[in-house]
Amino acid sequence: MATIFAWFHRISPEEYRRATEVTYLGFVYGTMAALKRMRPRNRGTIVQVGSALSYRAIPLQSAYCGAKFAIRGFTDSLRTELMHDGVDVHVVMVQMPALNTPQFNWARNKMSRRPQPVPPIFQPEIAADAIVYAAHSRRREVWVGGSSVQAILANKILPGLLDRYLAKKGYTGQLTDEPADPEQSDNLFDPVSGDPDTHGRFDSRAANYSLQLWATEHRGALITGTFSVAAFVITLIARGKPLARVYRMPAEPARLDEPGH
Repeated sequence: MATIFAWFHRISPEEYRRATEVTYLGFVYGTMAALKRMRPRNRGTIVQVGSALSYRAIPLQSAYCGAKFAIRGFTDSLRTELMHDGVDVHVVMVQMPALNTPQFNWARNKMSRRPQPVPPIFQPEIAADAIVYAAHSRRREVWVGGSSVQAILANKILPGLLDRYLAKKGYTGQLTDEPADPEQSDNLFDPVSGDPDTHGRFDSRAANYSLQLWATEHRGALITGTFSVAAFVITLIARGKPLARVYRMPAEPARLDEPGH
């Protein structure tokens, strides 16, 4: 991926084209390469790593958000073609939350302060877990993190309200109090030297666990358990047995030294 933290009117056509080529066409060309091998074998899974920003765009990242929207449209179109042709290659898109990756150290930044992921922030291992799960789940999409679910659903219900909210809060949520370094190298056109590792600089603020992802990965067992409990309760009610009576503790057995025993 490649992104630019800047107002749209301060992004040059060359910068916009480069961010789009990397973030959008990188997915397209990678998918082409994969399908050249998967179609003849008639099997395989392609995991497109998306973002909650493919549903709900935010300010200061118009190039990145536009590319993520494009990836989702491309993926939906490709999926229908494969279904039409009867090709047993599965395509799934994983919609990620804010992640503690090095992208916020090397992204091109034209703001006066250093960028950050919009909290809550998750560690990249959660993203890896979700990708492995998606590769075997046969799901159409996998949403990761409660924040992604909230953003996607809220945008479906109240998009205008989110527009106004992000106009007021979307800038400060993406910027830290640290001043930006105007000499900082970025990876928009060339790789940044050195090994950046997998984690960014937000380890102290990033969550190592997502209850929402766990529930997604175990939704079959959760649904079965919920139906089992519901069926048990309905059966008790139908038989006229109050739940309090069912769960009443058994009476303490009489002691042998009591009178009459």
